[in-house]
Order: sequence, then C-alpha cells, then structure tokens
Amino acid sequence: MHLAVTTEASTALQRLGQVPTDFWIKIAIGVAVIVAVVLVLRKLAQMNKVILVVVAGLVFSILGFSWIYERNEPHWATPAVSFLADFFPSKGRVEHW
Repeated sequence: MHLAVTTEASTALQRLGQVPTDFWIKIAIGVAVIVAVVLVLRKLAQMNKVILVVVAGLVFSILGFSWIYERNEPHWATPAVSFLADFFPSKGRVEHW
C-alpha cells in the first residue's frame, strides 16, 4: 500500500513537471492581480467618499468622452457609445453647416 501512494505521488509530480512555464507565469500574475485589487479596494474603503466619487466621475467622464470622440470603445460598450455619439461631437464624422 505504501508503494502505491508513492507511485501516485511521483506520477502527479511528473505531470506537474510537464506543465508549461507560461501556465505558471499566468497563474502567478493572476494571483498578484487579485492581491493588488484587494489592497486597492481596502485603501479606497478608507478614503473620503466625496473625493472618491469626484475622482471616479472624472475618470469615467474622460474615458467615456474619449471613446465617444475617437470611437475606439470596447465591443461591449458600442451600443451606449453609439447612442451618445449622436449628441456629442465625434472625430469620425464631420458635419458641414
């Protein structure tokens, strides 16, 4: 019985040795991103909420107007940007008076 456990363990270690290095790098980056997000969220939770709302509003406004003007939004945002692009100026479409 002891030999069977050792054989299974060595087989598992051999399988882990065959996993590409890129996989382990992606796993490490994913774990680092999750840790960073948790740390940032904890810092934001301690921040003054009014300042947080103003800064977030500015960031989203600048990003949104950039998407509307340049029309380089991600695929998921295209319906909203297309709707708003009718009301705001756009680089892709020039209207003459």
